[in-house]
Amino acid sequence: MAPANAAPTIEINGISKSFGSFKVLDELSFKVAPREKLALIGPSGSGKTTILRILMTLEGIDSGDILIEGDNLYRMPANGGLRPANEQHLHKMRTKIGMVFQLFNLFPHKSVIDNVTLAPMLTKGVRQAEAERHAMELLEMVGLADKAKAMPAQLSGGQKQRVAIARALALSPKIMLFDEVTSALDPELVEEVLNVLWRLCAETDMTMLLVTHEMGFAHDFADRILFFDRGRIVEEGKPEEIFRHPKQERTQTFLKKIIAAGHRV
Repeated sequence: MAPANAAPTIEINGISKSFGSFKVLDELSFKVAPREKLALIGPSGSGKTTILRILMTLEGIDSGDILIEGDNLYRMPANGGLRPANEQHLHKMRTKIGMVFQLFNLFPHKSVIDNVTLAPMLTKGVRQAEAERHAMELLEMVGLADKAKAMPAQLSGGQKQRVAIARALALSPKIMLFDEVTSALDPELVEEVLNVLWRLCAETDMTMLLVTHEMGFAHDFADRILFFDRGRIVEEGKPEEIFRHPKQERTQTFLKKIIAAGHRV
């Protein structure tokens, strides 16, 4: 992780977000340091996935500010002040961020290698030969170079998720977001995806945010844990502090239920 005094890669300042009358994020603020591995945990509906979707500009915000490497995500400079970001600004900001979704979201009519090369060719103008060379390196990294010509329907769930990881990496993002990337997998396929995440931790300098119900993995993976409930951070700290010595009663209750359900923490 970066030194404590390093400028944050992500800075979230007082953001709120509602869907109708339901306030999913309530004046939320936190920072993420360069190269930090941050795990977001908490009950369903607590706002964890919404944070990732907002960072990816798949959802907007009602109030507050988000800075990515010091640049405002949803507002842009204009006439000495700031105004709402246009699509060009959002597109530029999105190139810094990759996201892997719970349900893979591969294009079913395109081969594995075409899924991985599409975004660099369309958004960065990378030539096909160069995009395919990089794609094969990424598929090799996730253990699927032999599946380059396969169609998504021919892959297992774990293989699809590993292709999705390679696709997100193809744009060389500074930040990677992982949204419950193992929750749609059969238990025996979870480990192969987690192994890829371990490799990313070991071999890259990316800042990573992980929403997960795999508490054992969150404990081992993260530099810091944020526990969410009702759109707010209830407790934060190093994994050992949160999982072994939680201070807040709400955190204690949540972890007791997780342990009772048979999860390792």
